[in-house]
Amino acid sequence: MTDPGDGRPGWGRRMALAWALAVALLLAHNGYLWLVKGVVPDTDIMALLPVEQRDPVLQQAFTHMVDAAQQRLVVLVGADDWEHARAAADAYSAVLAMQPALLQRTVQLSAQNQQDWLAPSQQMRLSLLTPAQQAALRQQTPKYWVDTALQQLYSPFSGPKLGAWQDDPFGLFNGWVQARAQETPVRPRDGYLFVEDQGRPYIVLLLNLRQPAFSMATQQALLPLLDQAGAAARQAVPAVELVSAGVVLHAGAGSAQASREMSTIGIGSLLGVILLMWLTFRSLRPIAMIMLSIGVGCLASFSLCWMIFGQVHLLTLVFGASLIGVAQDYGIYFLCSRVAADRALGSWQLLRRLMPGLALTLAAAVIGYIGLALTPFPGLQQMAVFSVLGLVFAWLTVVFWFPALLTAQTLKNSAFAGWFGQTRRHWPLLGMNRASAMAVLLFGIFAVAGMTRLTVNDDIRSLQTPPKALLADQIKLGKLLDAPTPVQFYLVRGASAEQVLQREEALKQRLEPLVAKHVISGYQAMSNWTPSIREQAANRALVTQALLAADGPLQALAAQLGEDAGWVAQMRSRALSAAASANGGHDLTPAAFLKSAASEPSRFLWLGEIEGAQGRVHASIVALRGLNNYGNLPLLKQAAGELEGVSWVDKVSEISSVLGHYRQYMGWVLLGAYAAIFLLLFSRYRSAAWRVLTPPAVASIATLAMLGLLGQPLQLFHVLALMLILGLGVDYGIFLQEQSMQRDRFAWLTVGLSAASALLSFGLLALSATPPLHAFGFTMLIGIAVVWLVAPCFSQDSQQEKEEQHANKS
Repeated sequence: MTDPGDGRPGWGRRMALAWALAVALLLAHNGYLWLVKGVVPDTDIMALLPVEQRDPVLQQAFTHMVDAAQQRLVVLVGADDWEHARAAADAYSAVLAMQPALLQRTVQLSAQNQQDWLAPSQQMRLSLLTPAQQAALRQQTPKYWVDTALQQLYSPFSGPKLGAWQDDPFGLFNGWVQARAQETPVRPRDGYLFVEDQGRPYIVLLLNLRQPAFSMATQQALLPLLDQAGAAARQAVPAVELVSAGVVLHAGAGSAQASREMSTIGIGSLLGVILLMWLTFRSLRPIAMIMLSIGVGCLASFSLCWMIFGQVHLLTLVFGASLIGVAQDYGIYFLCSRVAADRALGSWQLLRRLMPGLALTLAAAVIGYIGLALTPFPGLQQMAVFSVLGLVFAWLTVVFWFPALLTAQTLKNSAFAGWFGQTRRHWPLLGMNRASAMAVLLFGIFAVAGMTRLTVNDDIRSLQTPPKALLADQIKLGKLLDAPTPVQFYLVRGASAEQVLQREEALKQRLEPLVAKHVISGYQAMSNWTPSIREQAANRALVTQALLAADGPLQALAAQLGEDAGWVAQMRSRALSAAASANGGHDLTPAAFLKSAASEPSRFLWLGEIEGAQGRVHASIVALRGLNNYGNLPLLKQAAGELEGVSWVDKVSEISSVLGHYRQYMGWVLLGAYAAIFLLLFSRYRSAAWRVLTPPAVASIATLAMLGLLGQPLQLFHVLALMLILGLGVDYGIFLQEQSMQRDRFAWLTVGLSAASALLSFGLLALSATPPLHAFGFTMLIGIAVVWLVAPCFSQDSQQEKEEQHANKS
């Protein structure tokens, strides 16, 4: 690790050894984090928001909904008749039962739990009324209720009865139970749950994952198991229809797609970079050294970010991957300069010569990322720190290790490098002439035509492209089960459980007209099962006054049946005493209801007492069914307007809004970075600073114009790529503008290698079927290609070259 050409080899050795110690510490800390502590990157996009903009109760509500949804897997087993459906479902379930550690059936029907299902509510029947029953009790005549009671008593078609007729002569509890049953089309039969669609039975298998849905191990174990179960069902009933839905299926499809793209795009780009470096240096050592510098940068970024923030977000790692594109420039710059330099020049001496340019490229990149750190978004701040640390440590690795590991004899000049370097001399230079004016005019027309057509789209749904088969299954299952959506709901808060229930009831009064207009098919709320104590008392009073009064329907019913006053008194006493003694004389509460078997499908609605920004609060969720037209979302949001304690939650819109904020902020940061970097460049290049900064600016404008002409709306990932184009483009400009490198063929070789590597690493992502990766890759493909093509045009001839040209002309 000495350089014979350097006058101070001992200094270089000491610095290299000191850096080796620092890298060893980073390696040990990363090993501890990943292997011992088992850290997992944070995936909560809301964690990227400023704390004051985050609502902890809302966040807990969403996590509550999503956690339950993402671990759930629903399979419908359909057949032409019930017996075939049962046979296929049994065969399917038998295969799943072989992996009890992976899946669990959530509902096990038995005769006992079906019998006990409604027992607690039945005791409280006078307290439970639907809105329609409340209206009928207030508006209908005694004759209506007498006719209803007689129909319940004599008609064989009045539907199933719950308990004795004497306990519910007017059918109020039956009606309440039917209303609850309408919250889902799923019905029990022979120990199975099933739904029916145009006479075709579908047995519903509700499954819960015991392992995280986003775990690759879970997906790799589950998906083959489901295939095996499907094969068993088809063997039992060849015409069976299987409809499956669950987050794990989408995650598995995404992982499979990512693996395919990694094996094609990733390996293809890696082979391309290796071939390029081999053609240039005829050695694999340069690739290993560049990867070494980037690797040290990544180790330092993760380790130090974890110590600073206590966690690292997944989006930070995705964005941080872009530092690879910038960090590789430092190594390429040194390698090309080493090949070009006089063999008598020591590597440490060469480093001192290159330091102004190297320092300037690092400073320009850091300035760009510091702009991110000044925004109020913790997510952007973390990305900025991660990127700056990565660049600094990669840069230091080049400075401390490259001169120690590379001598003049290490690298050889190749024919390819020589040929490529010579091509720069054929590049036109921008000047005060007709050709340049025409080029500027044509570019201006192109830019205006494209930019005026550019639109924006921050909708998170545009970033997802699930397989068509999964999407079709999801739609069909949602239609058959009429299940509530986990991403749009109402959050209800209050100082007590009673206040929450009262606010739910106020909200439901506003939702009833929307149900009548078919904006939604219904809603699920805890107060459907356990009304507020105030509502329960009002219901009992209403029933007593409307049906049990001395001259009311009960009296008229007795006359119709030929019963005397004693029968009336007995019936009245039976109803009122049962109501008084039910539930130990206490009103029904959510706490009591949640202990019953009937509460299982509704438990996700009750958050209970949780910690909020202003202290502990009680909270619940009112979920919506049948929300198929997203154009109706404003009506649903309006229903919660000015209703105290009630918030409309539309997580899709909220995340889309976050992406929109990030896009706008990143846009302003990008403009600020251009201004700051210009000031930095001005300190060295003075009036020629614009020659460094204009190529990436032209590339960014060209990319945006191309997006507009192609009809692709602008999104966050486009802007993130524009930031990387700025970092790379400035590097190219500095390499070409350094006075010592004017018209130097190795400066052009440096730019060429860096641009080609960036295109292979990031530009090929344009082939990805994943929308965010495609957006990022497409922007890089256009932007880097344009920077590469136009950067030499903004160079200027050195005085020596001008004199040579003048001599040639004369």
